[in-house]
Amino acid sequence: MDFLRPASWEEALAAKAEHPTAVPIAGGTDIMVEINFDHRRPEYLLDLNRIELLREWEVGEENVRLGASVPYTQIMENLRAELPGLALASHTVASPQIRNRGGVGGNLGTASPAGDAHPALLAAGAEVEVESVRGSRFIPIDEFYKGVKRNALEPDELIKTVHIKKADGPQQYSKVGTRNAMVIAVCAFGIALHPETRTVRTGIGSAAPTPVRATAAEEFLNAALEEGGFWESGKIITPSIAKQFAELASGACNPIDDVRGTAKYRRHAVGIMARRTLGWTWEQYRGTGRTLEGAA
Repeated sequence: MDFLRPASWEEALAAKAEHPTAVPIAGGTDIMVEINFDHRRPEYLLDLNRIELLREWEVGEENVRLGASVPYTQIMENLRAELPGLALASHTVASPQIRNRGGVGGNLGTASPAGDAHPALLAAGAEVEVESVRGSRFIPIDEFYKGVKRNALEPDELIKTVHIKKADGPQQYSKVGTRNAMVIAVCAFGIALHPETRTVRTGIGSAAPTPVRATAAEEFLNAALEEGGFWESGKIITPSIAKQFAELASGACNPIDDVRGTAKYRRHAVGIMARRTLGWTWEQYRGTGRTLEGAA
């Protein structure tokens, strides 16, 4: 195994172009486990730790530009207001040591359905900026996941930045695991209210071959909130609406039985998390979030 250690982003892109099979390593919290257990033996490792721009973030007027290697700890400490769903997800990642090393780019590169960041990124409607020596492009998060541990990257591309719209409403994240730390998700659920567009987005983790949105649940809820005048009035969502939303979210799952949980349990748990997180976000919206124009 050869170890490539570029000193700049341009050198990293050139190395990836020359060695398309090279596996990027930044935090190393996924790939090193696979190597240590001899589950994977790549020909080349591409060390990105010397590239400062991958650890930078910028808060703009509407969006957050998040470098691929920004550690989860930094998201928790510095971007809680702008990216509340991702900050909550970051809290659930493994241990303090891993949160100090791992970043969102690693989750995206690995594309495991159990990656903690995915539900929050789906709910927020993120875009992934990738680059190669041929140029850069933006991949909407809905188009990023292509299969079990497969993403939309071309062999010569690297993840540079994740662009996420600043929260304009409450966001929540919930995860089921066998313990409180150092655990791979049995299943996870993220939700984001977007009062500016009067829409709700969701994300489901570890309950399908890829991270997915509960699109039928979103469509039902968006229609119910609009038709019932909920955005304007801020009235309590009825139990029947919450129940239907939860059932549709559960129906979006396509899980498997494995050592962490059964498919039946995962579907059930996703429904419970969907109902609870909807309740939490809506109560927050009713209390503090109804500031959009026309919602008086």
